[in-house]
Amino acid sequence: MLKFKRGTKPLVGTQLALLSIIGFWAFYAAIVTLRTAVMDFPSQGEIAGRRMFVVAMGIGVTWFFYLYLRLFDRKALGHRIAAAFIGAIPCAIIVASANHYIFNRYDPISMFDDQNIGRQLAEINEALGITIYQQMAEFAVALYFFMIAWALLFIAIGYAREVREIERAAARFAQAAQDAELRSLRYQVNPHFLFNTLNSLSTLIIKSHNERAETMIQNLSTFYRTSLSNDPLEDVTLAEEVRLQKLYLDIEAVRYPKRLVVNIDIADDLLSIKVPALILQPLIENAIKYGVSRSTRPVTVRINAHKVNQELHISVTDDGEYFPDIQSSGNGIGLANVRDRLDTRYGDAASLRCETLTNDGYTAVITMPIQHEAIIQEELTLA
Repeated sequence: MLKFKRGTKPLVGTQLALLSIIGFWAFYAAIVTLRTAVMDFPSQGEIAGRRMFVVAMGIGVTWFFYLYLRLFDRKALGHRIAAAFIGAIPCAIIVASANHYIFNRYDPISMFDDQNIGRQLAEINEALGITIYQQMAEFAVALYFFMIAWALLFIAIGYAREVREIERAAARFAQAAQDAELRSLRYQVNPHFLFNTLNSLSTLIIKSHNERAETMIQNLSTFYRTSLSNDPLEDVTLAEEVRLQKLYLDIEAVRYPKRLVVNIDIADDLLSIKVPALILQPLIENAIKYGVSRSTRPVTVRINAHKVNQELHISVTDDGEYFPDIQSSGNGIGLANVRDRLDTRYGDAASLRCETLTNDGYTAVITMPIQHEAIIQEELTLA
């Protein structure tokens, strides 16, 4: 008995295999029947009946041939083809033997209305020295190529399905790798921010600014509770992203109560657009780190968004003093993180552009495709 590995799904299922076998032998029967009709063979009814027996035998033998080929599923393509060429030999011999018996050994004379025709054919074969084995061999060669044709079709179908499985598996692995990269990049944001905030808290406590430290802790708690509750792989609405960044800015406002001014200008119809979570935080951190913290005067951090065709442009701009040694490069850890996340998420369809403004200040502009929008508009108070 043929045994297959438990849990192994065949490349070609039994239903498809059976349909292909029946189809091949039905085609064979139609061609041979047409040939006998064109050549006007006598006793075509009797011949057709015997031919159906041979076809039934051929279907059964080919079914076992299918079970034999299934043993070579997942093997190298060359091994499958070699197995087909070898396995087709006994199959062709068995069907050729059945064909010879039913047409040449089992009362061959009765196939013809004129029994003299049957005797004459037997005498001709005997006079020509054509043996039984030669007659069988001639038909077996023709059947061999017929069986090979079916086997190659079977292998081609199985190979195509295997290629599709490999492609789907590769796509799953690529998606898993992309998801892992996105998670890694997302989680790079929070520790960096936490480090800065804890330093600020330490300074406030040392200076005995307890109320300001308490406010910062409460805001920090709310910020982390909100940010960590979101799946790093899921997008959020622009409204949610801005709301989260307002929490961050509230924390920074405790550090720079007289120097940090926030201005958010986003049209209501853009607030439902989906964006990667925490994509703006590194840009705002950059503006505060190099714009606000290094200035002795008030610095305005502006967050703007507008839609151009099917693209969303989000900018974070500050009017702080210009420091060419740091800001001109635009290659800090936070900015590099944003670029990597955009590239992983959107490829060439998204970008981050950073530049120094003429009258002091710095701007970072994210451009990304608008892929979908939330059905329900969310309201956000930007004041």
